[in-house]
Amino acid sequence: MILIITHKEDYTADFVINKLNNAGIKYFRFNCEDLDKINYFFENESNLIFNLNNVQSIKSIWFRRTKLPDLNLKNESDKIFILADYEMLLENIYSVLESKKWLSHPKHVYQAENKIYQLRTAKDIGFKIPDTLITNQHLLLEKFIKKHNENVIIKPIRQGRINHKNGLKSIFTNKISMSTINGLNEFIITPCIFQEYIDKEYELRITIVGNKCFSAKVNSQKFEESKIDWRKKNLKFEQYLLPKEISDMCLKLTQKLNLSFGAIDLIRNNKGEYVFLEINPNGQWAWLETDAGLKISDEIINFLE
Repeated sequence: MILIITHKEDYTADFVINKLNNAGIKYFRFNCEDLDKINYFFENESNLIFNLNNVQSIKSIWFRRTKLPDLNLKNESDKIFILADYEMLLENIYSVLESKKWLSHPKHVYQAENKIYQLRTAKDIGFKIPDTLITNQHLLLEKFIKKHNENVIIKPIRQGRINHKNGLKSIFTNKISMSTINGLNEFIITPCIFQEYIDKEYELRITIVGNKCFSAKVNSQKFEESKIDWRKKNLKFEQYLLPKEISDMCLKLTQKLNLSFGAIDLIRNNKGEYVFLEINPNGQWAWLETDAGLKISDEIINFLE
């Protein structure tokens, strides 16, 4: 039995589940927002095994996404307290299932989401990385901007999406404008990442599943709108033959981060060098399968089976 830890709006999980249904492979989809509704227990008589909805014989676990229950409580303090308990319950479930085969274990996913940690790890492996600054000091930022001839980008230190009243909104990578540079002292510098802007030949998304490497390329420099962040335009990806040295480094990175899955963003710059930007330890990939014909979902099922 494959346990899939996710939520109801995870359409990437749907993509794989359709294939599991067609192949007759047993799985249990655990939508975390239903944790207050499904049955669970943990007791001595059950040999200290966590029982979730009477699911038996869990062989492997695909950790995708989580959402906490939507509790109908008027008292906000009570709600925060109980949601924290549900969050801790999830962590207990993960710990009890630690000996199983994971794609990937949450503790490694959460650690690998640390942008500084992943940059340092990538550099240690041998990847070229952009000159990077994280600071709240105006003078340091001004010095960094001058060093790179006012050619600097800014991006989130955590995730690139925020909850908005009209739904999720993406925060894209952007160049710092001259007006911002000239008025730096008027801004409070909140936690974010500043990096040198690198002129690109094209961009790459490398998807790792176990010891398999899937590479796709996007010609982001064709359009002005997508030059800094390809997500600003609906561009098609195509299969790409990554040099073995670079694919080996990508595999080594996920191994160092204790991940069995990773979505890695690389740039090939105008000098022909491959530059590491970041790794999303639980990134999306379904559009790569559709655009470029990469058999990522088949490999995920092979790994879990």
